[in-house]
Formats: sequence, C-alpha cells, structure tokens
Amino acid sequence: METLFTNIINDGAEDLFRSIGRRISGNDMLRIKDAFTLAKEAHAEQRRKSGEPYILHPLAVAKIVAKEMELGANPIIAAFLHDVVEDTHYTLDDIRSRFGDDVAFLVGVVTKQTKEKSVKSKQVDNFRQMLASVQYDVRALLIKLADRLHNMRTLNSMRPDKQMKIAGETDYFYAPLANRLGLYQIKRELENLSFRYRCPREYYMLKEYVDRYKQTFEGRIEGLAAKIREDLFSKYGIRVRTEIRYRTPYSIWRKMQSTGCDFNHIDIKHYLRIIYANFSLSEKDASLGIYSALTDMYKERPGSVVNYIDTPKENGYQSFHVMLLNPYGKWEEVHISSERMVRNARLGCAADQREDAAHSWIEKFKRLLQDIALHSNEIEFMEGVTSTFYNDDIIVFTPKGQEIILPSGATALDFAYEIHSDIGMHAEYARINGVLQSIKTELRRGDCVEIGTNPQVLPTPDLLEYASTYKSKRNLKTFFASREKLPYKRCAKCHPLPGDEVIGFKTDTDIILLHKRNCPVAIRQASQQGDSIVAVSFPENPAFFYPARILVRGVDRYHLLSDLIECITDRQRLSMTKLTTETVDHIASCTIDFLIHSMAELQATIDSILQIESIDEVKRIDVE
Repeated sequence: METLFTNIINDGAEDLFRSIGRRISGNDMLRIKDAFTLAKEAHAEQRRKSGEPYILHPLAVAKIVAKEMELGANPIIAAFLHDVVEDTHYTLDDIRSRFGDDVAFLVGVVTKQTKEKSVKSKQVDNFRQMLASVQYDVRALLIKLADRLHNMRTLNSMRPDKQMKIAGETDYFYAPLANRLGLYQIKRELENLSFRYRCPREYYMLKEYVDRYKQTFEGRIEGLAAKIREDLFSKYGIRVRTEIRYRTPYSIWRKMQSTGCDFNHIDIKHYLRIIYANFSLSEKDASLGIYSALTDMYKERPGSVVNYIDTPKENGYQSFHVMLLNPYGKWEEVHISSERMVRNARLGCAADQREDAAHSWIEKFKRLLQDIALHSNEIEFMEGVTSTFYNDDIIVFTPKGQEIILPSGATALDFAYEIHSDIGMHAEYARINGVLQSIKTELRRGDCVEIGTNPQVLPTPDLLEYASTYKSKRNLKTFFASREKLPYKRCAKCHPLPGDEVIGFKTDTDIILLHKRNCPVAIRQASQQGDSIVAVSFPENPAFFYPARILVRGVDRYHLLSDLIECITDRQRLSMTKLTTETVDHIASCTIDFLIHSMAELQATIDSILQIESIDEVKRIDVE
C-alpha cells in the first residue's frame, strides 16, 4: 500500500511540474520542487481522515493553484506549505529564510490563528484575518479557496456532523467569495459539493434527474450546437466553437425554490455557449455580429438580451446573453463569448496577473472591511461582509448616467445611501425609470433612479427590512441608536397618548408598560399584580410622534374631503398617513390616520374639524 501511495505522490508531482514547465523559469521550478520536498518531509508521519498520506492534500491544493488558477511560482510554493506551520514544527521564520518574505506572508495568511480569549468566534476571526489579507495580495484568498475546494472534493471521509459544518461554511462564505473573485467554475463546484452534503437526498434525486435529462436530450442539443457552428461558418463566414453547460443539481434546486416549479417545469436546464476567437472586429462588434446572424436563423425571445460586455459584472464577468427559439419549440439560452471572456470566467481575478488587475475591487473591499471593523462586533462582521459583498451585482444609473453597483435585491433606499448618507437619511420617494415609486422598491439591473428628499423626513424602523447593503444598514442602526429612547412601552390595546390619564406596570425587563386608567387590561392586571404598579409621568416630547386615528362623520358635500385635508395638514400641520372614505345615502364616513405628539394636539385637531361645515361627529378610535 505504501508503495502505491509513493507512486501516486510522485506521479502527481511530476504531472504538476510538467504542466507548469513552459511558463515557470528554471530557478522558480527548483524552488517549487524544494517546497514539495519540504512539505513531503514535514507531513511524512501524518495521515488524512481517509487514511491517505497527508502530503496528497497540499499536492492537490498546489495543482489547483497551478493548473486551475494558473498562478505563479510563489503561490504554488505557498500551496505546498500552507499547512506546514499549523501542523508541524516548522515556523514562519523557517519558511521566510528558505523561500523569502512573499511566500512567508502567503503561508501566514492561510494559517489558522490560535483563538484568543477576547475573540468570540474562532471561525469569524479566521475569516477576518483572511479577508484583511486582500488589502495586500488577493493571491492569499485564491490559495485559501484552493484549500477549501480540495477539502470539499474529499469531504466524504469526514463524520456527518463535520461534513455539515464544513459544507455550511462553504455555502455561506467560500462559494460567494469565489463568485466575487470571478471564479465561476470553482464557485459552481463549491456550491454543488456543499449542497451534496447539506441536502444529500435532494442532491442525489436531482443528480439522477439531470443525468436522465442529459441521456434523453444530449444528442438533440449537440446536434443543434453542430448546426449553429456549420451555419455560422457556411452562411456568414464566422468560425466558432461551442460548449454545452448543464445546470448542476444545486442550480436546479435553487431555481425550483425561487419559481415554485418541479424539475420537469424548469425551463432552462442547460445553456449553449458560442465562443469565437481571432476576429478583426472588437469583441463587442464580433458578439453583435454573431447575435445578428443567430437572430436571422432563430426567433429571439423579446426582452431576453443581457449585454454584460458593455456593463460587466463587478467581478469582471463579460458575455452576451440571449434566448432563442430552437427547432423543437423550446427556448434556448445562448451565451456569446470570446476566448478571453471564457478564460476570465474560469480564472476570474487571476486571469490577468498584473498587480492592477483587481485593483479597483481590492480598494473597494479594503474600504468596506475598514468600515465594518470600525462599526461591527465579531458576529456582525461576517453578516456585514456577506450581505454587502458576496451577492450577485446589479448596475443601476443616476439620471446623469453614473453607474452605481449594488447587490442583487437592493432597493431604492440602498441606492440613496450609496449616493450619500444624507440623501438616504432624508429620502422621501424614488423615480425609477421616470415612474414614481416608494424608496422600498427593489431595483433591477439597468434601472435609472432619481431620489427625492425632504429635510422633514427621517427614517422609520420598518426601513431596516428594506436595507440590503451594509452601508444603509449601518447608517439606519446608527440613527436609531442615537435617538432618545423611551423608558416605557405603550399598551397594544388602549394606545395611551401623552396627556391621557395613565397607569404604569413594571415588567421583568424594567421597562414600564403604560395603560390608560380605564383600560380593561390595566384593571385586570392591577387586581392580579398590584405590587408592580409604579408612579409614572407621560409628558409630551417633541422628538416622538404617535399614530392616531379618528372617525369623522357628516353630510356629504362638494369639497368636504379637501376641507378635511386642509384642516389637518395646513392648519394643524400634522402628517397624514392614511385616509379612507365611504359615502352611503349622502352620509360621509372618513377614517383618518396621522401622527401627533400628545392628547392635547389630538383634541385640538378634533375641535378644529368640528368647526368644518356639515361635520356632525369626530371621535378617536384605537389604532390596530
């Protein structure tokens, strides 16, 4: 058995060295082989959970870094050594003296930290350490992703509880990180492997469905791809190659969850990628040329075009997407991409190894991390990062054409805060593509958004439900935390106002629960819990508004409604939130909701309304 493992290790190493030989200098190759030798020696006595020699793991990670990510010598060396400091007697100083500062830095980043007493979560702290490294070098994240990818590929040897923990971390953090870095192939694999261990029954069921679908339709799909290749060349002189990409079980499952459909009714189970190279035209013109040719041959689904060439995703993804009606009466999703776009989709930020290739992304990430670190605790750190930075992106525009990148699911409120915190703080409404909308409205890619502000408008607590970005959430939480807090809570049945005769009951949380003195709940509670009654004052506070509702009845007439509105908003200067009216046999009944400071203000409003012509009755009613 040991001889077999020795052969596997040596063959794997030789395969790696051979695959990188053309792009790695002779001196760097010697350093890589030296790192392999050191790792093999350091891990010689160690075994994985599967019983295999441990060296197979760093060898596999190095292969991912070298062959699937196409990184240079130092990341490959760091991949070989990524567990040496953590699991053996070697130190970072040993690594530094033998391989240099750069390798030592990379190894240090991917080495798990020893948990300090002040740290609430070891995992969060490891994430924080790893994410902070992007301020200096994104290669550290890529090595960590390679490490996680191989761990997921070999997760079957772990206990079920460990499988669930690691799969959950992968789905929550590593797969979205791969997506953000533009590593679509790795992202897909991580998501699917995580799904396999989190939901094994659903995974294997859908895998069987996908396999059966491929067996049934593969010939037809490949025939269509071949016909497209032939027709593009024979009719238009355009030479392309094609790829067929089937949805993974996880992708199918997610689609089923979002649409409520079963497998048979998911409309897109694969897509066809058309890839071109060596065009004299620009990539945009070449893609449009192929698109034009395809729509001459096949009917296009209206509104299906998505142009990621002019407006790439923030992670760099580019392609031209369209839905075409195939000869079998089904919509076919087609991606038109250059060889460069395909390579970038596979390698992400590693596709261009110049230092400035991911500069913009890194700078934005650095600013975000600094902000989160300043304003968040340990647990909120990860929530802040994932909510803002690991979703798919949408691009929206200001009226002047400025591009604003927001996470998918963002609202007009998030847009307002992204423009400026003051605009978000006083946002009153939005015009989305010229149409008046609430600031709670979810935005779509390509929307043109204008925010209307009002200095009198301030955020209400319900807006937290519509905040998607870290920036908007933090600003809202900071605002609410800074506001004066009431030491009491109002009864949900009688809704007392400042100026009402009230009674207070001390609760277990030391918050005073206020009731009107004639409230049935208060009377019953006083008889049962008399010792909890406390003296209480409920004065008017200009900083706080309370919802109030009145019922107005009178003889209907011309301008009655406008007179009511003018009385409340102009004369009493109150903010109306709702008005409903019904007229039966010339008797008008209006229910009006508005915000007030006190009972005295409510009574003044009632008295003022009673002066309006034809009004017969005004009374306060409880707000549900």
